[in-house]
Formats: sequence, C-alpha cells, structure tokens
Amino acid sequence: QTSAEDTRRIAGEMLNQGLELLIFVGGDGTARDIYDAVGLKMPVVAVPSGVKVFSAVFAFSARAAAEMVDAFIEGAHTAEEEVLDIDEKAFRENRLASTLYGYLLVPAVKRYLQGGKECSNISISAVESKKEIAAYIIEHMDKNALYLLGPGTTVKAIADAVKIPKTLLGVDALADGRLVGSDINEKGILSLSQEFEKKRIIVTPIGGNGFIFGRGSKQFTPEVIKQVGRENIIVVGTRDKLNKLEALRVDTGDFSLDQTLSGYTEVTVGYKETLKMEIRC
Repeated sequence: QTSAEDTRRIAGEMLNQGLELLIFVGGDGTARDIYDAVGLKMPVVAVPSGVKVFSAVFAFSARAAAEMVDAFIEGAHTAEEEVLDIDEKAFRENRLASTLYGYLLVPAVKRYLQGGKECSNISISAVESKKEIAAYIIEHMDKNALYLLGPGTTVKAIADAVKIPKTLLGVDALADGRLVGSDINEKGILSLSQEFEKKRIIVTPIGGNGFIFGRGSKQFTPEVIKQVGRENIIVVGTRDKLNKLEALRVDTGDFSLDQTLSGYTEVTVGYKETLKMEIRC
C-alpha cells in the first residue's frame, strides 16, 4: 500500500536523477502530490484515472497521453496547466467545489488536453434554459422505461421538475415519475436494469472539457452503456456551456466502445431546441 508521501518522494527522486519527462497515472490528488514534488522544474504527462479528474493538466485519455509523449519526444514546447484542489468535504456532501492549487508543465498540444472544470452557470437565463430542457425531456418520457440520471445541475433540473430528490454528483434512477434508485453504483444500475426492457441514460457534458462519460460519472461503466445502447443516450446542456466546447468527449476505458459512441449526436438545449455536436474519443 502506498501513500501520497510515497508519490511525492518518488517524484522527487526522479527529478533529482535528471529525468526529462515524468509520466504519472491518477486523479487530482495525485496531480497535487506531483506538483508538491516537482513544481515547474520538469514537464509531466498526466494519464487520467480515478473518480476526481477535473484538472486541466490531464490528457483526454491514455491514448491522448501517449500522443503527448510522442509530441514531447519530437520537440513540442511546454506550457503551464492548472492543478485543482477539490474540496473533499464538499464532494462527500454532494457538492463540487474547487480552488487553484498550482501549475504543472506539460507538452503544449491542446488537442490532447482536457479543459479544467468550470463552475455551473447560475444566471437567470441558464436557470430558465435548464427548466425548458427539463420540460421537453419530461414531455417525451416513456412511462415504461427506466431513466438513469447522471450528475450535473442540468440533469438535476429534470428531477426537480418531477419533484424527486436528485444527488448532484451521483446517478439516480427514475421510472414513471417515481424515484426507484438513489446514488446507485454499477451493481445497483445493472440489478435495476433487469426489471425494465426499455432503458435510457440522461447525461450533460462537464463544463470546460465536455466529457459525458469517463469523468465524474464512473457509475456508467462500459457494461452499463452497452446494455442501454448508444441510441438510448440522451444528452442535454445549455447553449452557453456548449458554445465553449470544441466537442463532447468520452473515455470509458473501453476504446472499442468509445469508438462506437463517437460521431455526431443531438443535444437538447431548450424546449424543442437541439444542437448537433460531435462526440470524440
């Protein structure tokens, strides 16, 4: 069993040995440990793994990280990217709060880097947009289907509209206007899915990086997504959030599934309003 101190010690030893590039696998906590050990003294490539992966220092996926290593070997310049400090107490209380912890040097190839997590927009227009999205989704719900509601304030607006409790960072299940599962994990989802022939997943992209699967929604495992099917995935989001994204992203850990999910999809952005957006892996 290793600790954060082990991570900092080993990274420090690598720095002292004069390594040109440090590659690490982990989440925001590991990124903070690496920052404590090396700061801006050596470049790194951060391979995403874990539940909390919101810092801009991370590559989109392990494959993207490999491309970043190649780019560094070929002489790519480096740039500073943010490392976030996620408030653990707030996270346990179903809130996402973060502050800037520091910066790490990474190969400057933006197309392989995820953006940092942006705070949810709470302006009046954003709130109204979420209400319109909720109204449209509810109007078209199949009372015989199981709806798996992913994390995020846009999805929570759907639960609020039908007056059921919704965990902001968890996955909850809805059927015929009733809550049938709260903060459920993969095992709970698969068990519940056996009771319904029709299944739907409703997700919203993470602001700043556009992930719909693979960041902040680990409960939607490849097995769960395959059971539901690409055609039964409903993506929702406000125009303000989507306008800041280059594309939607997936990194399920199953590259074959990621390729299946890739391509264009419609995103509900208001009442009877949709936008076409590309999903990339």
